[in-house]
Amino acid sequence: MGLEAAAAGGDGERESNTPNPTAGERSSTSLLLPRYNSPLVQVILIGLVCFCCPGMFSALSGMGGGGQVDPTAANNANTALYAAFAVFGVLGGGIYNVLGPRVTLPLGCATYALYAGSFLYYNHYKRQGFVVGSGAVLGVGAGLLWAGQGAIMTSYPPPHRKGGYISLFWSVFNTGGVVGGLIPFALNFHQGDGGGSVTDGTYIGFMCFMVAGALLSLAILPPSKVIRDDGSQCTQLTYSKPSTEAIEILKLFGNWKMLLIAPAAWASNFFYTYQFNNVNAARFNVRTRGLNNVFYWGAQMVGSFAIGHILDFSFESRRRRGFVGIGIVATIGTAVWAGGLADQLDYSYGKLPPKLDFMDSGPKFAGPFVLYFSYGLLDAFFQSLVYWVIGALADESEVLSRYVGFYKGVQSAGAAVAWQLDTKKVPMLTQLVVNWGLTTVSYPLLVVLVALAVTDEVKGEREGKSSSENKIGCEDDEIGRPL
Repeated sequence: MGLEAAAAGGDGERESNTPNPTAGERSSTSLLLPRYNSPLVQVILIGLVCFCCPGMFSALSGMGGGGQVDPTAANNANTALYAAFAVFGVLGGGIYNVLGPRVTLPLGCATYALYAGSFLYYNHYKRQGFVVGSGAVLGVGAGLLWAGQGAIMTSYPPPHRKGGYISLFWSVFNTGGVVGGLIPFALNFHQGDGGGSVTDGTYIGFMCFMVAGALLSLAILPPSKVIRDDGSQCTQLTYSKPSTEAIEILKLFGNWKMLLIAPAAWASNFFYTYQFNNVNAARFNVRTRGLNNVFYWGAQMVGSFAIGHILDFSFESRRRRGFVGIGIVATIGTAVWAGGLADQLDYSYGKLPPKLDFMDSGPKFAGPFVLYFSYGLLDAFFQSLVYWVIGALADESEVLSRYVGFYKGVQSAGAAVAWQLDTKKVPMLTQLVVNWGLTTVSYPLLVVLVALAVTDEVKGEREGKSSSENKIGCEDDEIGRPL
């Protein structure tokens, strides 16, 4: 089927004489040979793209300081990155609606390899200019990539399977962080306590994956060619006009739904600076930081599947599932940040502890390691929850691309501020308290948003109506119930 099915669909409409297989036939066929133009395959593809590009970037950032002894260059680069991302995150949804995935995704992916290469340059010449400039360029590219990713991940799934698709994407994407963590762990294993900056081979390994991701992004189909199992299009997107997108993007800043999302968006990358620099880099040596990242991003895979199952299957009512999800994330978040506070009270910038090593530090390694693992788990819970809420606000790709663009823009503005706070040596304890406060404020606002804006599905949607009765609620497709 594959490419031929997409080509036969043309603008997304099926030929009138095409037979409509039974639900059993569709399920059997999709299990044996998933269609290339199916939502499942396209979500997996965008997951693999993000595995290669943002996944490797996450592993690079997770080492603290971009793998350097002095984090100043990485902090300044990340400030430039997220400042540009804040602008192009918001604009990215409009650009995606105008140009489509075949242009925006490859352009965005290409900037990741440039960023990794700038640290290879810095390893030899110790000049910040190229690193900071590459960070700004990556901010533009990341805005394009994540706007497209958000539109695909939130609009392609049926409404009652959005949590499952989000968790599937999050797991594939964070496998990149796991593999990316193994690269510095393996290549710097023999540095032990004497390790400083990571080796050149580490950066070259990241670059190879990122180039592969840019090439893979060319395989993503236009939205009009992606067809669900019931024969309906996932979205009715037609390419927009720049003037239309400019107006719609400006409206987002007065949209009450986006205003309620904004605190969660600001918090959702704000904590990375603290976790990467003031926990992983401050507490562990180079090779152990790489190992920690394997488990940090592995925890994200576990967390995304757990929260995805809850958001899809815990209750019949979609609104109630949202409330339960928020309650669970709030409870776990409070416990994790409380554990972080207990650990943070033992050290500060002026009183840094000896670097921990996973082989030589004995029982002292266990507590900080479990804490860092828990931070990864919480990140997956929190961001998957917010994506699910955004996906429940609309079904159209062009609307969701703008919503996700706004989310990523605000998220990146928060991250830009966070990296500079760390550069200015704001006390570690203060950074932890601010992070804890930001995530805590987000939960009641998400409750209000779910209560006012998320509607319950009708019974027929949960059971799988025909497309003529419920166009957006197709029967259970390639992702089955047990996630």
